[in-house]
Amino acid sequence: MIHEILPVGMLQCNCSIFGDETTKEAIVVDPGDEIGHIEAILQRHGLKVKAIVITHAHIDHIGGAKKLQDVTGAPVWMNDKDKTLYDQLEMQASWLRMPTPERTAIDHEAKEGDTLTLGVAEFHVLHTPGHTQGSTCLWIPSENKLVAGDTLFRESIGRTDLPGGDFRQILFSIHSKLLVLPEDAVVVPGHGGNTTIGHERDFNPFL
Repeated sequence: MIHEILPVGMLQCNCSIFGDETTKEAIVVDPGDEIGHIEAILQRHGLKVKAIVITHAHIDHIGGAKKLQDVTGAPVWMNDKDKTLYDQLEMQASWLRMPTPERTAIDHEAKEGDTLTLGVAEFHVLHTPGHTQGSTCLWIPSENKLVAGDTLFRESIGRTDLPGGDFRQILFSIHSKLLVLPEDAVVVPGHGGNTTIGHERDFNPFL
């Protein structure tokens, strides 16, 4: 499977572009900004986007969703518990002193137990509240990869001091849903470099 990680925007959110070599379909996760660069990667691989998945409704992860949907026509997936946060996009933009991006409709709720398919690969939605109430991760067993959004980072966890954050809740989410995954599973966080479940179990000071 094609997997390119593109840090985008002011906060360098990791946008993941997954593509199936056979069907030439793609899933784009967290298109926060720089849609032109995302388009260039899609065009280079000859991919057509079938789904846009938002791990949570912070502006750096969802800010470019409307532009990407306008270009691709693909449906947007996000957990409904982040709808209130998405409604506060103008306030989020003011925190960063940036223009408010256009909002898109959310076409599908990304809820616990949902599965998206890309070729033969299955992307399992894990609801992992704590960073925000609607935070989700994507577990891809055939690739042994976890797209963790801002729930889990290399030797850190998502901040919980913003609206919707809950420190005890994020720890419960990580322990109950992420640390049970294989030790060698690659974790692709919302910012920064990759890690593994085993590394975080052994060396993450929060866990």
